[in-house]
Amino acid sequence: MHRIVITGGAGFIGSHVTERIARDYPDARIVIVDKMTYAADIQNLAGVLDWRQRHLKVGDVCDFEFCLSVTKDADCVIHLAAESHVDNSFGNSMQFTRSNTLGTHTLLEACRLNNVPRIVHVSTDEVYGEIAEGYHTESSILNPTNPYSASKAAADMVAMSYIRSFSLPLLIVRSNNVFGIRQFPEKIIPRFILCGLRGEKMPLHGSGEHRRRFLAVEDFSEAISMLVKSGAPHEIYNIGAEEEYATREIARMICRELDLPFEGTVVFTPDRPFNDCRYAVNSDKLEAMGWKPRVYLSQALKGIVDWYREHQDRYVSVPTALSG
Repeated sequence: MHRIVITGGAGFIGSHVTERIARDYPDARIVIVDKMTYAADIQNLAGVLDWRQRHLKVGDVCDFEFCLSVTKDADCVIHLAAESHVDNSFGNSMQFTRSNTLGTHTLLEACRLNNVPRIVHVSTDEVYGEIAEGYHTESSILNPTNPYSASKAAADMVAMSYIRSFSLPLLIVRSNNVFGIRQFPEKIIPRFILCGLRGEKMPLHGSGEHRRRFLAVEDFSEAISMLVKSGAPHEIYNIGAEEEYATREIARMICRELDLPFEGTVVFTPDRPFNDCRYAVNSDKLEAMGWKPRVYLSQALKGIVDWYREHQDRYVSVPTALSG
């Protein structure tokens, strides 16, 4: 491939995907597209940007002319740009619909007009809704339960309509919660780590019994790179993790790494307006291609804690305490 476009490439997941694609496609020109909102950081791309091969284009995927420009002559577009924090979606749901749904529609139309031959649209397991036991498969019904997941499900429906109506050569991926270094501290793992490092209380939603599966960003990035090369157009691929924890278990693990007592450090706060009990997806389809998760939170957490300890200055202006 000669020209690869990655939207949302300056964010947490996007920057890791960019690193992996740069490694796997060293001769490709990579165009990193990002609006550079609060969760993006130019420091995430340190060591990746190169004036000859890897460029950052600042812009909004809702801007049609911008999308036409950046996708021109692209061999592949990896669409990661999104508003992703569920808590924020309850108070600012229209922004989620604009960014996630309209932004996806705008980008796909630009890809259609520019005849982009391969598109990877990154979705989320949350479009399936909660599941108390077992797993969702790629054929499960979409049943989103919050404004964030609804905006992503709507984007998926737009994507599927472009497959049906125009045979657009895109594929859809849906993954579990992703963890790793450089994650913005609005998500549970980095937020609780910084709370602990700052001597603040860790605010835990509800009873802390909601269960989530956690996928390493390295494993996610490997899956994306594999699908760029070998994924079948018009298909959906789940990217599933094996490790599952209640949110209170995550808090306890972080307390243990920071040598803090759970009691007195963790404070239970009012739950979200609606909080799914559990997410889980079956990734047999992807694993049949040779992928499997290799990095586990239980083993990686110490390194992640050490990274945030060493890079606290990057987030000095980000509130993590209850007032934030």
